[in-house]
Amino acid sequence: MYRPDLTRLENCMRRAVRGGEITIGFLGGSITQGSLASTEQNTYAYRVFEWWENAFPKARFHYVNGGIGGTTSHYGVSRAVTDVLMYQPDFVVVDFSVNDAVEEDEQGESCGAEALFGGKVSETAFFRETYEGVVRKLLGWPSAPAVLLLNNVYYDTGLNAQGYHNAVGEWYHVPRVSIKDTVYMRMKAGEYTREELTPDGLHPNDKGHALVAGEITAFLEQVKDGLEESESPGKGLLEESMLPAPMTDNAYENARRLTIREISPALAGFRADTREKTGHLDHFKNGWIGKRAGDAITFEVEASCIAVQYRKTIARPAVRAELILDENTEQKILLDGNFEEDWGDCLYLEPVLHHGEKTRHKVEIVIPETESEEDTAFYLMALIIA
Repeated sequence: MYRPDLTRLENCMRRAVRGGEITIGFLGGSITQGSLASTEQNTYAYRVFEWWENAFPKARFHYVNGGIGGTTSHYGVSRAVTDVLMYQPDFVVVDFSVNDAVEEDEQGESCGAEALFGGKVSETAFFRETYEGVVRKLLGWPSAPAVLLLNNVYYDTGLNAQGYHNAVGEWYHVPRVSIKDTVYMRMKAGEYTREELTPDGLHPNDKGHALVAGEITAFLEQVKDGLEESESPGKGLLEESMLPAPMTDNAYENARRLTIREISPALAGFRADTREKTGHLDHFKNGWIGKRAGDAITFEVEASCIAVQYRKTIARPAVRAELILDENTEQKILLDGNFEEDWGDCLYLEPVLHHGEKTRHKVEIVIPETESEEDTAFYLMALIIA
């Protein structure tokens, strides 16, 4: 039976009561980043941060927002350290419930979207595993942060990933807040119209962000009110050195993202981007650029899971590339730099190996002879390996 373990959160609040320094972190996608809020102060994340400041006036708080739009837990686990954990957070809200969302049939298998690796791996199983990697990475970090799972939602359809995300949370007894079960259901009952909360059916406006924050802070208020019943710090189910065995194969907990800072591939026409990256939202930096037919870049990495991250751009037409894994030219993977949507350039993540042999692999990316130098260049952001 699911029983959330509140020990870490209660102990964090006790430190705040005593006037300690507390770092509040957020890891997620575009809603966490603050999309469609009018100001940073109106985002759900910053409102939650302000709740901590107001609830514990003796403490000193620090704010870390690791939200990046359009990103899944696969990318999230590879950047959790650089975007949130390196700041040694005491409390982290994590939300990939929209970007990990996959339509399921009655048996719980993926439908409405292509399964991965030629249908061999369902997307639900894949994202359950990458999400578990995020949760374990957070819980196992030396600062032992209290973790809260957040389930945002598509307001038009009710779709999100909370079914398989919450299964992970229950395995680790992590507390959660579901917007699908609260704000969305109140909207469905007629308390709000969809247009009151979100102009596009997904990203909240200021009112929507306030309601999301309200659900989180209502939960935090309940925990805070319960502190008086147990004044002394406790030990919970999640001793940081004794996490339970993984519920999945858990290949992604130690995923690494490789850019020009971490790896030096062989370049044959591709060039390293020399521009300096100014922050985690300065996306298209620290990568490699290919433009002409025949340009190639070759990596050698030791891994059992490999993905390539590249730019899909609205500046069409864009150069396409082909990926060859371990010199298997019969099964080339197309990396299409053209983005068919219009909201902006996409940080696209293409898995190319999942639970393969843990050995040295060769990853070659080549611009085909059919591509035009006049098109927008192909931008390779990173390899993500595990």
